[in-house]
This record gives sequence, structure tokens and C-alpha cells, in this order.
Amino acid sequence: MTLWLSLCGAILVVAYLLGSIPTGYIAVKLLKGIDIRSVGSGSTGATNVLRTLGKGPGAFVLVVDCLKGVLAIALVYWFFQNFAQNLQPETLNPQLWQPWMVTLAGLAALLGHSKSIFLGFTGGKSVATGLGILLAMNWVLGLATAGVFAVVVAITRIVSLSSVSGAIAVSVFMVLLHQPLPYILFAITGGVYVILRHRSNIQRLLAGTEPKIGQTLQVEPEQAI
Repeated sequence: MTLWLSLCGAILVVAYLLGSIPTGYIAVKLLKGIDIRSVGSGSTGATNVLRTLGKGPGAFVLVVDCLKGVLAIALVYWFFQNFAQNLQPETLNPQLWQPWMVTLAGLAALLGHSKSIFLGFTGGKSVATGLGILLAMNWVLGLATAGVFAVVVAITRIVSLSSVSGAIAVSVFMVLLHQPLPYILFAITGGVYVILRHRSNIQRLLAGTEPKIGQTLQVEPEQAI
């Protein structure tokens, strides 16, 4: 029992560290020599990289940040498929515990992306990493959520509004697709967290000052973080 719990704890730590990899920070530092947290929105995510470096680097950061979420969930699947059955106490059902571990690993990766241990617990807004987690949980669910994002961004050209819309829609899709309770709780908790990470964007949306794709945003560094 102790070994099994220790390994589950280690998986959550690895999921957090995967989420913490500061892709956007590294890309901007290498290509432009600046700290991305001091420009634009102050976020290390793909949208701020897009504004700072352009489409290519922005797309690269988006893909890598998404893969961080995929890998965090894949690690849980790998553990349960190869080791959990032998290590887990007989009184515990792997099929029962796997969805809970997936949920916890997903939340750990989300937290890591936005509160990276490598950046003094600053980071991005967890949207791309969240998408990767959803795709790994259920690819139909992930694509449906990405579809909401794509439709809203095509209409409004405002990434933050699209992100918030996706964060709201994912809980609905979870229910419609009859996902396990732990996944639904992940959608609610993760969705609320992503929305809270967009507080400043929501304020600008209400004020009509949120920039669209192609426009720049200048804020003070202390506000950005």
C-alpha cells in the first residue's frame, strides 16, 4: 500500500514538473533575449509568444504546451497498464482509481503550467496544457472543446474570450459524452481555474479594451505577473 501510494505521489510530482516546463519563456529568451513576463500580458503562454515573436514560435509553443498535458495523462495510463495491477492492494480496483489519478495528474499539470517552479511560480494560463489533457482523456472531448475555441476565435479574433468559452463548454461536453465523475470534476475545477487565470482579460473584455489577434497589449510588469 505504501509503495503504491508513493508511486502515485511521484506521478503527480512528475505531472506538475511537466506542466512547469516554461516553453514560452525559453522560446522568447532564446530567440529575442528577453523575459516574456515583462512584455504584453506577462503570460508565458502561446498567445503572448504569438504577439512577441509571431506565428511560427507561437504555434510551436502551443503544440509543446499541449504535449505537456498529453504526457502527464499518458504517464498515468502507462503506470496503470503496466504496474498498478501488481503493486496495488487487492482491495483496490485499478479501474476505479485510474480516473481519479488522471484527474489529479491533470490538475497538477495545469497548476504547473500557471505556477511553474522554474519561474518563481509564475507562468501561463493553462489553456494549451488543458487542451492536451482533454485530448488524452478523450480525443472527442478535446476536439469538441477545441472546436468551440476555434469558432469563437474565428468570429471575435479574441483569444481570451475563446479560452473562457472553451473552459465553460468542457463541462457541458463531459456530461453529454457521459464521462466518469472524476473527469467531470476535473472539467469544473480546471474550467474555473482557467477562467480565474483570465481575470484581467475579462476586465478588459468588459471595458472593450481586450486586444484582438494581431494587436498588441502593453501592461506594467507587476500587473502582468
